[in-house]
Order: sequence, then structure tokens, then C-alpha cells
Amino acid sequence: MNEKSQEAFDQWCIMELFGRQVIAGRVTEQVIGGCSFIRVDVPENNGNAAFTRFYGQGAIYAMTPVSEEVARLALKRFQPAPVNVYVPELRQLAATADNDALDDEDPFSKQDDF
Repeated sequence: MNEKSQEAFDQWCIMELFGRQVIAGRVTEQVIGGCSFIRVDVPENNGNAAFTRFYGQGAIYAMTPVSEEVARLALKRFQPAPVNVYVPELRQLAATADNDALDDEDPFSKQDDF
């Protein structure tokens, strides 16, 4: 193997993914649990917060290295957004925690009359 193939990949890219998805960002390689993933760090764009996504090799159809400027322009067109997970149980847990915080009494301090 030549020396160049041993270098870690770190490049701005436009990624074409199966499912007709397109994403752009800073692409690097990362190993998690012994498996190799492509890490895409998407900068803030169109009011969406910056986020990171990991893709396995089976999810990638094509990857085109581009300049940072081109990647940021592509983000404006493709408008990828971070995952917005809606889990009703989380809202319920947060409401319960808020109610518990309002109850300043120690439940174990009360003495029951027997």
C-alpha cells in the first residue's frame, strides 16, 4: 500500500445516500464498536443547528469531495435537518420532574399516626 492510502480521510463532501437523500458537510472516518463509519459533521445552516450523523458503508451511494464553500451552498439547497425525535413519554417525565420540584416537602418527614 502506498503512503497516501494510509492517511485519514478528512474532506468536505456532498454525500448521496440510498433513499434519495443528500447531505453535505465535513466527512471523516470513525470506528465505533469495531465497525467503521463515515462521520458527517453538518454545520449550522438555514437556522438549523449544527449536527453530526454517522453512516455505514451500505448507506452511501456516492461521495463527492468539494470545497467548504460548495458544501455550504449545497446545504442551502438540500436543507438537511437534525433528527427531531418526538417521544411523548419524555414530555411526561419532564412534567413529573417539574411537579416533584414544586413539592418541597420531604415525603419521609411526615409521621403517620398509628
